[in-house]
Amino acid sequence: MAQVKPYSLFTDFDINLFKAGKHYRLYEKFGSHLVTVDGIDGVYFAVWAPSAKQVSVIGDFNYWLEGEHQLNVRWDHSGIWEGFIPLVEKGSTYKYKIQSNNNDIKTEKADPYARRCEHPPNTASIVWDDSYSWKDKSWMKKRKKNNALDAPYSVYEVHLGSWKRHLEEDRFLSYFELADDLVTYVKDMNFTHVELMPIMEFPYDPSWGYQLTGYFAPSSRFGYPEEFKYLVDKLHQNDIGIILDWVPSHFPEDAHGLGFFDGSNLYEHPDKKRGYHQDWKSLIFNYGRNEVKSFLISNAVFWLDQYHADGLRVDAVASMLFLDYSREEGEWDPNIHGGRENLEAIAFLKELNEEIYSSFPDVQTIAEESTAFPGVSKPVFLGGLGFGMKWMMGWMHDTLEYFGKDPVYRKFHQNDITFSLAYAFTENFMLPLSHDEVVYGKNSILGRMPGDEWQRFANLRLLYGYMFTHPGTKLLFMGSEFGQYNEWNFQESLDWNLLEFEPHKNLQNYYKELNAFYKSTGALHEKGFSEDGFEWISFDDHENCVISYIRKGKKPENNVVVVCNMTPTLRENYRIGLPNKGKLEEVFNSDAKDFGGSGVSNKKPVTIKKQAWNGKDYSAEITLAPLAVTIFKMNK
Repeated sequence: MAQVKPYSLFTDFDINLFKAGKHYRLYEKFGSHLVTVDGIDGVYFAVWAPSAKQVSVIGDFNYWLEGEHQLNVRWDHSGIWEGFIPLVEKGSTYKYKIQSNNNDIKTEKADPYARRCEHPPNTASIVWDDSYSWKDKSWMKKRKKNNALDAPYSVYEVHLGSWKRHLEEDRFLSYFELADDLVTYVKDMNFTHVELMPIMEFPYDPSWGYQLTGYFAPSSRFGYPEEFKYLVDKLHQNDIGIILDWVPSHFPEDAHGLGFFDGSNLYEHPDKKRGYHQDWKSLIFNYGRNEVKSFLISNAVFWLDQYHADGLRVDAVASMLFLDYSREEGEWDPNIHGGRENLEAIAFLKELNEEIYSSFPDVQTIAEESTAFPGVSKPVFLGGLGFGMKWMMGWMHDTLEYFGKDPVYRKFHQNDITFSLAYAFTENFMLPLSHDEVVYGKNSILGRMPGDEWQRFANLRLLYGYMFTHPGTKLLFMGSEFGQYNEWNFQESLDWNLLEFEPHKNLQNYYKELNAFYKSTGALHEKGFSEDGFEWISFDDHENCVISYIRKGKKPENNVVVVCNMTPTLRENYRIGLPNKGKLEEVFNSDAKDFGGSGVSNKKPVTIKKQAWNGKDYSAEITLAPLAVTIFKMNK
């Protein structure tokens, strides 16, 4: 095998941008790239290792021998080592053997920019060219409308390894198989988007993908990179958007990963108070280092650019924002102003969102953020962090707490279910019932519901109906749509056999129809982030445990009235106040027999009369089914 030849993909301008933290396409330069130099095919390698004394590429093409192919360090003090190795081919496995300036330290690292990785537990990088001919032009042309903040946005959160397994061979489904099974199912269920828990390469299955080592490589557990592109393509061809979980908050200490990369704290913050996450036993990025900032923003851009992702759900934002996150007194140091905010991380998140929305104005970034930090989903130019949406963790906690109570006690906790509307429009909120709510002894969503079997399913239909009529976008973790009994287990398939039983099949049908109703009813999504889109009728009927409200869209004639009966008591002649006269026509009822309900409904239009009630000039008497949400349209 020939020796390393001088060659570079970097221009001086690239280097200047990289040093300044402003290069957002580093994946086009770093890593391994199949190129032809002087008529000879081979691979160009480039890696950032400023504290290195020597960097060798070791791989199956040189028997993993150190020193056979030593890279050349650039003259410009960028810390980049690079070179062309002739005759190396696609599919070759490799790592970087790095000798630090401290001769006692040697590291053997996977390529941070590798496009493909070996199947765990193996840890080498693989030379790869994942070219793909996309067929999603129609989706890409119209996705600005589909991803807009006034569009219906109902997300199905999926863990690819446990959504469904190949029973005969007891293995994961491949990207190809998921492109048939998952896409068909999501389309049939009327979801608008799929959110995938991290699919970037990770070494440890119990981390669920949240401890990444291969930031630019889809996990090899399910197939090749181009096969993942095929899955994305098939989703788009079926008018389904895809959101990827993205983890810039921390990374694992695995020997082949980013930690102590070149014998120094290269990617992680050198101060353990800021560079080590005690809860997750992982390392925290140094957001103040320009080259690290470029690495992370380039990685976010990579998935939007190369894989046509429609959005990124950014994990653990709260842990990034605060220096004292999960730390006791004495375990953290204040910032230069004496505060607890991580100013470097805040600046990084703003820059991240500015770049994403500048280059990809038709996508969304979504923050998993659990504190009262202001302006998470406000534009950077207005002083915000610049995210498109934020998970409404308070709503999730209060709602599950409320629905877990026996209905006989709910009248004492009415504020738990109405409080979210006091702050619902301070951010662009997404309502999540995520994977975190069905693990670690919390029980499944169905398992939290009180009462006998009929009441548990009725409560769950009511909860989902309340979620879909509450302002904000929606997210549901897989299995909850058909009433998974057991907690989620990442090692096993969902219990699809439950669909052989009528209550579960009915619940699945209910969620399917709820999605369809949400998508077709502009009043439920057109003003989902605006106070103009919501009006209380009554939030204080504690005794009857009933709440009622109006959801408003762009056309007043399409507004809907929503009434939630939170107890198993049938309520006839229940009066609600209304803003004008006309008739109420029932258009959706979670108690329908097709959904497993008792079939109580308002079969005929109800006349709205001139009688003041709930502070409004008009009112009507309606029938409320037990443990049900009833939705009406107001007709003249």
